[in-house]
Amino acid sequence: MHIKRETYLKKIRPFMGTDLVKVLTGIRRCGKSVMLELLRDELLEKGVPGERMISINFDDPQNYPLRDGARFHAYIASRVAQLGGERRSGEKVYLFFDEIQEVSAWETCVNGLRFLPDVDIYLTGSNANLLSGELATYLTGRYVRFEIHPFSFAEFSEMHRLLKGEKQIAEVFNDYIVFGGMPFLLNLGLRYAPSMQYLKDIYQSIVFKDILLRNNIRDVDLLRRIIAYIIENIGKTFSASAISKYIKSENRTVSTDTVLNHVRACEDAFLFQRLQRNDLQGKKLLTVNEKYYVVDHGLREAVCENNVKEIGIVFENMVYMELVRRGYSLTVGKVGDLEINFVAQRQNELAYIQVSYYCGARETMDCELASLGKIISNYPKYIISLDDFDLSQNGIKHLNIRDFLLGKELA
Repeated sequence: MHIKRETYLKKIRPFMGTDLVKVLTGIRRCGKSVMLELLRDELLEKGVPGERMISINFDDPQNYPLRDGARFHAYIASRVAQLGGERRSGEKVYLFFDEIQEVSAWETCVNGLRFLPDVDIYLTGSNANLLSGELATYLTGRYVRFEIHPFSFAEFSEMHRLLKGEKQIAEVFNDYIVFGGMPFLLNLGLRYAPSMQYLKDIYQSIVFKDILLRNNIRDVDLLRRIIAYIIENIGKTFSASAISKYIKSENRTVSTDTVLNHVRACEDAFLFQRLQRNDLQGKKLLTVNEKYYVVDHGLREAVCENNVKEIGIVFENMVYMELVRRGYSLTVGKVGDLEINFVAQRQNELAYIQVSYYCGARETMDCELASLGKIISNYPKYIISLDDFDLSQNGIKHLNIRDFLLGKELA
């Protein structure tokens, strides 16, 4: 049972059947493998026989022998050649390779496979540097990349309905706050204990396979302390030197450069996303005291077990990820000593956004209005909160967070 992720399928469909290599990236277990299954299903519905689809998941132990690049290339070339006499000219063979980064010299292999007759190639990988090396050189202008994320609230709501039937949106949202959007939770029935164990196992796998091993990091304790600091301080501005000072306060010695390298490794594994600050008065990006957000707030609950207590920063994390899913480029806005949570840009659109838990209290509303009111701009300004009644005033628009996460667009 899968949720049909139409948001991503809509982006990928125009490139199906073309010579461009389709590359799907994202955090481990976010649904990339299922996306390949959904793409295969669409091809089957169009009449493409399953025999012309070759799928390999390199995380599957039975495929470990094919992690050798030379053996992998020879195997695929042989399979495609066998199909050569069974298809008419122009009929493609579809190649689906899951977690391709596990293959040695995979960049060279994929580039070589491009020259086989009538093949259409789809790859997934769990590292942001997937296209930063040789493949990017080999495939300049010959690949298209799609970043896959855990379930949005709209997708989670569909999963929730399949599991529990129609429920009040408030109940669904409360579950989303705790569980986040990792797709496999569908199979665990959103039961707290097994779901948290599963999310902890994902977290451990990301730390071990995608960060420690891939970056040859030996000091496991140091890495875990850095990650713990960032997860606890999601949505707060801080610098690498601040992390270094925190580590030193726990009687460990670490350089700022080491902290930066470890944090970048976490970003490359898609665990965190970094957000720069934008001085809206000086009109320049600031390179200190950046913010970080976790790609799935359910992982934060599994590690910290305090999403409900820290609901304000969880809301901010949710809105950040939703804006990313919708294709916005984001920065943190700085206006004097005040801060705007998000400056969101998409093509010719621009919006300023503050996120709050509840704004019903006058002092809270005044605080949010103060930041937005400092901006001299005709672009729209928003407050997003859980308040059900409309708090729009003085040209500043209010959106209910559940409505926004379910698809309501910025006007």
